[in-house]
Amino acid sequence: MLCMPSAVRGPQPATAGVCVSRFRVISKREPKMTKYKLEYIWLDGYKPVPNLRGKTQLKDYDSFPTLEQLPLWGFDGSSTQQAEGHSSDCVLKPVAVYPDGARTDGVLVLCEVMLPDGSPHPSNMRATILDDSGAWFGFEQEYFFYKDGRPLGFPATGYPAPQGPYYTGVGYKNVGDVARKIVEEHLDLCLFAGINHEGINAEVAKGQWEFQIFGKGSKKAADEMWMARYLLERLTEKYGVDIQYHCKPLGDTDWNGSGMHANFSTTYLREIGGKAYFEALMTAFKAAKDDHIAVYGPDNHMRLTGKHETAAITDFTYGVADRGASIRVPHSFVKNDYKGYLEDRRPNSQGDPYQIASQILMTIDSVPKEALKSVAA
Repeated sequence: MLCMPSAVRGPQPATAGVCVSRFRVISKREPKMTKYKLEYIWLDGYKPVPNLRGKTQLKDYDSFPTLEQLPLWGFDGSSTQQAEGHSSDCVLKPVAVYPDGARTDGVLVLCEVMLPDGSPHPSNMRATILDDSGAWFGFEQEYFFYKDGRPLGFPATGYPAPQGPYYTGVGYKNVGDVARKIVEEHLDLCLFAGINHEGINAEVAKGQWEFQIFGKGSKKAADEMWMARYLLERLTEKYGVDIQYHCKPLGDTDWNGSGMHANFSTTYLREIGGKAYFEALMTAFKAAKDDHIAVYGPDNHMRLTGKHETAAITDFTYGVADRGASIRVPHSFVKNDYKGYLEDRRPNSQGDPYQIASQILMTIDSVPKEALKSVAA
């Protein structure tokens, strides 16, 4: 590029005071544009558990792009089990945007998958979610780090010392030398992205960890959980470690499985509640037991056995501070006249937060609040 200063003696060309490029003329007064790396992220069509996918395009913006500035994009659905090869075009519709702390000028773009006619793809569970801005969800994502086909820290054959010291453990013998580095880096990436990450801890089995995501609004909470999963999986690439989300990767052994407990409340449950409403709510949850289990993650029969802090998959139970119940009722909930939040402990680590949150809200909406208020009066 050749810059032509205006101070050159003699007759000035029309380009004086500007920079001349082979491709275009750029005024020095134009705002400087930055080439942002837009990572479009979506869920594929694999069953029973979708995979996260992502690809990058670069676009010029004068500042960090807003959601409204992000264009639709396409991809080959025949490679993601979302289309046939003879008609493979699928559409990515941006629905949330986050800064990407792992890239200079990076942007994370969460997308819904749409059909070319603009309607939601059948695999697009986000488009079907029952949303409620007054519904608060806190998801507790448990998972295993895996390397060489076994949990991180397990010997090549057999098992390490039994469960006991690993939960919230400290020290090399309990958590190894790389897991904490990964979870701390993941925490920072989530915070940089503006994701409402609530905490981390080592879990009951060796190589098992947990992080928590909280959101006001079911869509927001589920969006941020999927994005946090994406950031964790992408991060572990550089450490040569995989994330194992299966709810019982060690099978029928005396090792805990992995859940994604769903803490939930609604405006009514927080502000009005009451024992009669709570009991009606539990009756509704019991009646809808099979509907919940159907979307609470695959292979849950392996995890919900009545052992290892779970209720049996065939039962529905609830209890105050009972980690072996289907729904744990916090002491604070009862002390506050049955107001606050409840914890559904049945969703597993592979569950789709869109479907989990939607089913919980559907069951809650089936309880007639006005009739219960008159009974209580």
